[in-house]
Amino acid sequence: MSTDFDAAFENLPDDGEALDYTQYTDTPEGFRSGFVSFVGRPNTGKSTLTNALVGHKIAITADQPETTRHPIRGLVHREDAQVIVVDTPGLHRPRTLLGERLNEVVKDTYADVDVIGLTIPADEKIGPGDKWILENVRKVAPKTPIIGIVTKLDKASKDQVGAQLLALHQLLTEENPDAVVIPVSSKEGVQLDELIDVIVDHLPEGPKFYPDDHITDEQQEKRIAELIREAALAGLKDELPHSVAVEVDEMLPSQTREGVLDVHAVLYLERPGQKRIIEGKDGRRFTRIVGTARKEIIQLLGQNVYLDLRIKVLKNWQSDPKSLGRLGF
Repeated sequence: MSTDFDAAFENLPDDGEALDYTQYTDTPEGFRSGFVSFVGRPNTGKSTLTNALVGHKIAITADQPETTRHPIRGLVHREDAQVIVVDTPGLHRPRTLLGERLNEVVKDTYADVDVIGLTIPADEKIGPGDKWILENVRKVAPKTPIIGIVTKLDKASKDQVGAQLLALHQLLTEENPDAVVIPVSSKEGVQLDELIDVIVDHLPEGPKFYPDDHITDEQQEKRIAELIREAALAGLKDELPHSVAVEVDEMLPSQTREGVLDVHAVLYLERPGQKRIIEGKDGRRFTRIVGTARKEIIQLLGQNVYLDLRIKVLKNWQSDPKSLGRLGF
């Protein structure tokens, strides 16, 4: 993979001192490093798998499809390898300008990684959508190794899992007779080490791109915004989840409460009627969103937090170029 070594460090925290590159390049002989990304239909367990491999919650999860909206990097550290897992939005047939932009980001990501994992749930048969995704991945990454991953073992019987493994193997071996297929359960931690072994086998030899204590290069404000959006998505149905976006305005030490961080954020919706759904009866649902998000933010930051969350309507933001740019898409 033709990754610019210096560029891999541009998102590391700046502590005011020059980085000592030698601390990351002093690696043992035969050390492997590189990038892997999971591809699949929305809601096939890609983000849950990413979190399980990294050992930390770096990507939000929800029951709704298309939860992930931008690539997130997580680190898996081993004595013999460093694996950078890139969680991406699901590749899908777009219905909005946002969907089109997300697909372009996904394709750019696949073109730059060393290994791609095709995720198929154990309890859902392989369909035209999965084949469409595989075809599109091959267009942008024709030579990148693809590993078959059957996810959600905990939701299927042994017979279902066996049939799915065979079906996925047949799909991948049409173009690569040596394709590897592996079943995993992120929820129960089944075969995760074995999956990392397979990924590492496909990575090139190279140096460490990040220090050993690094978990993700995701900016703190983005992680907080995503935790708020995750809380807002809980229990939502139909189209409303896609209309939810969150932006952190500012984070400041409280002027009145010692040791408290004030987090000011905005939850954007597309139509005035959606505000009533988010608020719920007597505002109870919104209160629950703030409480849930605050707990997650406290856990992330390790300090007490006051969350000031406001709701604003940004009309049809998913299809408006100016609004998308404002929200970072």
